[in-house]
Amino acid sequence: MPNAVFDNVFLRELPGDPLQARGVRQVHGALWSMVAPTAVPAPRLLAFSREVAAMLGLEDDFVASQQFADVFGGNALLEGMQTHASNYGGHQFGHWAGQLGDGRAIGLGSLVAPSGDSWELQLKGAGPTPYSRSADGRAVLRSSIREFLCSEAMHHLGVPTTRALSLVSTGESVVRDMFYDGRPEQEPGAIVCRVAPTFLRLGHFELPASRGENEILETLVEFTIRNYFPHIRGRGEERILEWFGEVCERTASMVAHWMRVGFVHGVMNTDNLSILGLTIDYGPYGWIDAFDPDWTPNTTDSERRRYRFGNQPQVAGWNLGRLAAALTPLLRDSTPLHAGLQRFVDEFASRTREDSAAKLGLGRELDASLELMRELGPLLQEGEVDMTLFFRLLPEVDSACPDLESLEPSFYNASRKRVVEERLLQWLRRLSARVIGQSVPPAQRRAAMNRVNPKFVLRNYLAQEAIDAASQGDASGVSDLLDVMRQPYADQPGREHFAMRRPDWARNRAGCSMLSCSS
Repeated sequence: MPNAVFDNVFLRELPGDPLQARGVRQVHGALWSMVAPTAVPAPRLLAFSREVAAMLGLEDDFVASQQFADVFGGNALLEGMQTHASNYGGHQFGHWAGQLGDGRAIGLGSLVAPSGDSWELQLKGAGPTPYSRSADGRAVLRSSIREFLCSEAMHHLGVPTTRALSLVSTGESVVRDMFYDGRPEQEPGAIVCRVAPTFLRLGHFELPASRGENEILETLVEFTIRNYFPHIRGRGEERILEWFGEVCERTASMVAHWMRVGFVHGVMNTDNLSILGLTIDYGPYGWIDAFDPDWTPNTTDSERRRYRFGNQPQVAGWNLGRLAAALTPLLRDSTPLHAGLQRFVDEFASRTREDSAAKLGLGRELDASLELMRELGPLLQEGEVDMTLFFRLLPEVDSACPDLESLEPSFYNASRKRVVEERLLQWLRRLSARVIGQSVPPAQRRAAMNRVNPKFVLRNYLAQEAIDAASQGDASGVSDLLDVMRQPYADQPGREHFAMRRPDWARNRAGCSMLSCSS
């Protein structure tokens, strides 16, 4: 057993549910409920993140033991763990949904790492809680693999994110209607251990505000600033306003990273946005293959496309507006909150300008880069061009005599290429003129561009291949894919097949194109 130290400040400093019953109910006057994971028949470790294990101070022999699988499969506890589910609400698809809470995520407490940092551990799929509504509190293997892989892939891409320690199979089946077509099937169950400084979301603040529980709201705000934003000084309203502005800036930075690498969250409800500006809750996410700002990976969102790729900045701003509304009971005048929302707009605009210049290899030519990027988007969409491959191949274009030959692997359709090739060549010539004017050595420019334009991203079809193999009992593909995603900006000779554009067989296959929220 590891010599683990837990400091469960969330439970110690915030009001809890006086009832200790698992039954589903509305929980008022409390931010958490005590609840134990439901035991599973045969917990078995399928994969783990060695980086997260090291960060937490977990030794190799413990990770390799059955005790590890038991603990992170929900069948055992380490000394100091206090299992609980937190209470929050949220706006889902633009509408207030009331109390939501951790319906299948059960917190284990906060582990103090060797560095002195505190990390909350949370089991997703560990059984029902008071917030499970009509659900069973479990998770299936396919969604658990996707969450485990994506948490770590995003970290290695440099995107702010929660982390994942482990993926444990449960040895039991879970019934899910994957396509919402009235034909549920049994699927293998699994549990992911998620790791973050805190899992507080915007919805944690919305719920007490919606109920008029202003004292709890104030307590939560002060707790959050004291524990997770300790650098913020000042007193009273001034402190709250500065904190809100920083939350807005962090959220802007996170979404700018999403846009830089072509990531689509898929379900940006306010209960799925972290108060720390971390990517959280990996459900029906996806990476852009053929560039399309209107693409959403979420079948539930296929009609309105609220959470489409190009709309993510607008939705994030709207969500922050809901947080601002939740904070108004704590302020004499809510007008200063607009300054925080403006910080979101300004930070996102600044990051977008810088990212555009970096992706195009134009250094500090921010205005020119932004204009070139705006011109490029419609060409990529009309020409059905793979976003990741295009930007990774762009530095290979000869600026002295630009052509499309180096970019050929990024096109999905020859006829669509013909429609845009002349205009795309003109665009390349304008870019090349800027590049030549900078007099930067090609090798230096290429290296700089490759540091921001990944070669490897967790495309849905790659994750699905690993899921298919794991469903047949071979989980090695999960670890192999994770290993590739550890170095997304490196060339990794011999692993080129992980960097190919989406194959034709995956264009419309379930799990490879769009996904449901069923997990």
